[in-house]
Amino acid sequence: MSHPFENLPTTPRSDELLDKAFSRAARAGRAKAGTDAQQSMLLTAANIVSDNLENVVTDWPDFDRLDPFYYELADAIVDADALRQHLNELSWASNKATEIRYEYEPRLSGDLETATKFRKQAFARIADVVEEVEDDLLAVADAREQLRGLPDIRPDEPTIVVAGYPNVGKSSFVNEVTRASNEEASYPFTTTDIQVGHVEANHIRYQLIDTPGLLDRPPEERNDSESQAVSALEHAGDAVMVVLDPSGDCGYPLDVQLDLRADIVARFDVPVITVANKRDRFDGDPPAEAEYTMSVTTGENVEEVLDAMIEAVGYEPELPIDEDR
Repeated sequence: MSHPFENLPTTPRSDELLDKAFSRAARAGRAKAGTDAQQSMLLTAANIVSDNLENVVTDWPDFDRLDPFYYELADAIVDADALRQHLNELSWASNKATEIRYEYEPRLSGDLETATKFRKQAFARIADVVEEVEDDLLAVADAREQLRGLPDIRPDEPTIVVAGYPNVGKSSFVNEVTRASNEEASYPFTTTDIQVGHVEANHIRYQLIDTPGLLDRPPEERNDSESQAVSALEHAGDAVMVVLDPSGDCGYPLDVQLDLRADIVARFDVPVITVANKRDRFDGDPPAEAEYTMSVTTGENVEEVLDAMIEAVGYEPELPIDEDR
């Protein structure tokens, strides 16, 4: 299974599409004679332009049916409305190429000289149409490049989002509980790679997401794209684990860490569990906001915390409904 943008085909440039259409039309024309050759050339060129443009449009997923996570993420990166408008322009150009073909086909049945003149006219108009959507083709190609490398996060899987300031132990926790099953990938607007790890419990696979560059600083420091990506994570997350470092080793005062926690609690409409890490490095009681303490370094309470996060997700697989016979 891959994300909806991973396997999008290459988008041709306008000159590439016209070269392909007209070179194949020339070959088709050489296979016939007289006005039949002109008819064949027009049919071939118009069909190649129309089909290729329509394929670009239909290969993209329907944005109205996208999971909200991927819609928000795509919108944050490329502006979904703008992309839809570019695709609409390509659909218009596809239909226009077919219209030109139907308009000129009846004119190619007379003498060869007249048929050739009209076929050249049709080619010129088809070329104008393709050149008119050159910027749309470039924009769609750019969107494809930006979206195809998105991390393979699966919103339909039970998901734990791991949040907190840098160096509090988020990545260490994900590495410890997922062991070798974690992957690294990046959003275009994060400063470092995110980690996506998986752990299995009771035959159910849980997804853990550590998002440096998104949920590791206060909201006022995020740009618009980053804020929208956080909104996307709200759709994906079934529970959030906020990691604190009361020892201060991470470089951020505890009150600042708690402010970030408060923002996350306010943002996410799912269970938020707060965990004080580095139990082996701080004296005294953990902050009152922490439901659990642990030390990833020593392994203390790591499994207990993971179990608590899985319980907070509360995932129950859909079972087949037994129907009375």
